[in-house]
Amino acid sequence: MKGLFSAVLASAITGAFALPSPTENGPITARAAAAACATPVTLSGNPFASRSIYANKFYSSEVVSAAAAITDTALASAAAKVANVGTFMWIDTRDKISIVEDTIKDVPCDQIAALVIYDLPGRDCAAKASNGELAVGQLSTYKTEYIDPIVAIFKKYPNVAISLIIEPDSLPNLVTNIDLQTCKDSASGYRDGVAYALKSLNLPNIAMYIDAGHGGWLGWNDNLKPGAQELAAVYKAAGSPKQVRGISTNVAGWNQFDLTPGEFSQTSDAQYNKAQNEKLFVSLFAPELTTAGMPSQAIVDTSRNGVSGLRLEWGDWCNVNGAGFGVRPTSTTGASLVDAFVWVKPGGESDGTSDTSAKRYDSFCGKADAFKPAPEAGAWNQAYFEALVKNAKPAL
Repeated sequence: MKGLFSAVLASAITGAFALPSPTENGPITARAAAAACATPVTLSGNPFASRSIYANKFYSSEVVSAAAAITDTALASAAAKVANVGTFMWIDTRDKISIVEDTIKDVPCDQIAALVIYDLPGRDCAAKASNGELAVGQLSTYKTEYIDPIVAIFKKYPNVAISLIIEPDSLPNLVTNIDLQTCKDSASGYRDGVAYALKSLNLPNIAMYIDAGHGGWLGWNDNLKPGAQELAAVYKAAGSPKQVRGISTNVAGWNQFDLTPGEFSQTSDAQYNKAQNEKLFVSLFAPELTTAGMPSQAIVDTSRNGVSGLRLEWGDWCNVNGAGFGVRPTSTTGASLVDAFVWVKPGGESDGTSDTSAKRYDSFCGKADAFKPAPEAGAWNQAYFEALVKNAKPAL
């Protein structure tokens, strides 16, 4: 049961990542930004404790356009507020490197830039909707044409605080889906690539979090220790870089942070998973990480988990119908192990297409609890965005 469920979750999560589209700047509410830092930034401790997340101009402009298209004035006003919410920017292709500088160059001293590093060779080895541009075996290309140019840009801005999530879903896949040939083929590239990224991006002004799936993935009792050991082994292979703060969880996910009893706590296999919410997952996973020799602080994605009880199964991931924006980014989490609640998934960008004839169609996007119609992963879905606004909890 656990193995099958984990395999489903790995496929589920990998398909859930949207691919943000470059657009123009435009937070609707003008505000006086603090001046840029006058001296180089050195991050230690919780990087979000004294900084808000920068609302990058690319996602903000998507939201501005979406809000302008809404005829209901109350809904449009609520939607407009999303433009000012700091949301992670996904650098998911080499072409996206061209927007990295624009994403970080104007970040005020009291804010922190937020980006996702996401372009491993053979990316999303268990997915259908969002596998990547680099093929297995292109590790050299990943290093020299993806990581190295990003590092070069970051080095130009030592006075800017930067937070990074490193390669969502990659290492968790090696824990639960290594029986798939695609994941076997990708394994060495994942481990070497993540280690190279961690080592190369280990700059004083950067705080890094390695993705660890979520409670319904590595939270299964039998996955906790192997999951921590997998992440820690790569962390150590990178030389135990000091700017690695810990892990990210629930990226592009739907799990509640502190729902008790958990959403799937009454299922027949719940006895095999004590991590029935993300708070429990972090509390169970952190000691395993510490034992394995890796930092264990966490950030948790709350971008779309405002409503629970929507999924038919824990592994259902694609454009879940009825979802709403969740708690806004904050370092006030009520949990010492959790540095911040963050918005990683750009709400409104599709998880995958519901078109059964499409080459990248994944059956999860056709399930009864998936919103339809839905475009290809990363494309804007106006109706779904409006639903996220309507169902936001707390309300926008």
